[in-house]
Amino acid sequence: MTLRVNSLSTRLLLGAGLVAGSSLLASHAAHALNGPQAIDIDGGPLGQLELSGGVDGFFYGQTGTDNSGSTANNILGDTSNGANLGGLAVHLRKTTGIIQFNVLAGLFGGAPALGTAPGKVTVDTYPISPFKVAYATIAPPGSPVTFSAGQVPSLEGYEDGLDFNNSNIFASSLWYVENSASRGVSASFNQGPFSATVTFGDGWDTGVFNFLQGIVSYNFNENNNLNVYYGGNLSRTGLHAQTYGGNTVASYGSNYINSQTFGAYYSYTSGNLNLVPEVQYVYAKADPEVGIKKYTANFGAVVLADYAIGTSPYSIGGLAEYFNSVGTTSGSQDYWFIAPGAKGVGFELTPTWQYKHLFARVSGGYLYLTNNGSPAAGYGDNGTGKDVFQAALEAGLLF
Repeated sequence: MTLRVNSLSTRLLLGAGLVAGSSLLASHAAHALNGPQAIDIDGGPLGQLELSGGVDGFFYGQTGTDNSGSTANNILGDTSNGANLGGLAVHLRKTTGIIQFNVLAGLFGGAPALGTAPGKVTVDTYPISPFKVAYATIAPPGSPVTFSAGQVPSLEGYEDGLDFNNSNIFASSLWYVENSASRGVSASFNQGPFSATVTFGDGWDTGVFNFLQGIVSYNFNENNNLNVYYGGNLSRTGLHAQTYGGNTVASYGSNYINSQTFGAYYSYTSGNLNLVPEVQYVYAKADPEVGIKKYTANFGAVVLADYAIGTSPYSIGGLAEYFNSVGTTSGSQDYWFIAPGAKGVGFELTPTWQYKHLFARVSGGYLYLTNNGSPAAGYGDNGTGKDVFQAALEAGLLF
């Protein structure tokens, strides 16, 4: 199970979700907390710039840890409580003129997906770290089409890679399996209620340029928005290519890098309530050359919610999810979430307090495995348990 642990610790640093920006499609990014107005900066010859960011940390506790002395099959290891830095981000962007840019730098990866152990933030996940995103955009005057190039954000999924942009501290299993930022070129179209972005690059930051992403968005009105996304390899990426955190494709999991992802989510707002149901299917075809012995896939569905309590500083976030993995080979290239062939459901509730730049919140989540997979993994001594309860108390600063 060494491979799973290495892959897990790196994958917790990732997750999709676009950074708000002027060039790549940003309407689908999750933003649970209301950040203050960005700081305007006179950039001289660069023009008007905008600076924003945030930092957060949390204390956590969890059941389901392993006290037997052997944690090989336990998802959480033997740590039942601790403190963690969730993330630190500084975002500088230029959103006017023909030449624009977005730069996002910081430390990422402290908050996990529900049912997995908190990771450690790091500064060396990406080839251009500490920068996660750094791209320039050409926006011809009066044109609905813009073009971007550089280290661009992923187009997959609703949840963001920064936990304070999400309605919960613990993310869903859908977020866990998504590609993060990578190098590439993008074209975006925005006309009336319709938007679309296509990106070609080296998905998963492998340096192999064979990955295509796309998202189409339609705003029925200000309260209803539909998004359909895709991300997938157009050709094989070999086992020796490097991906996030300096891992090879073999150690990270070649099924992730050599996958095809299809998904959609719908954002519905009524008064102070926002609901976002999302479905996702990701699969990898059999390819013995990269260790995928047979077809393997993962289906996920989640409903994310956020409710603001009147005009008070309080709100409540939540999620309910289901995941179902297909893949029961004896190898390690069919692991998606928890274990090959694992199935389960999860629930989370997150009351939040925010006053201007400051916020604090507590998350309580429960995940139950209806199938521990094969080879089996899970919770408790020797990883034979089926359920886990996780809680976290978080505080942070937005600017």
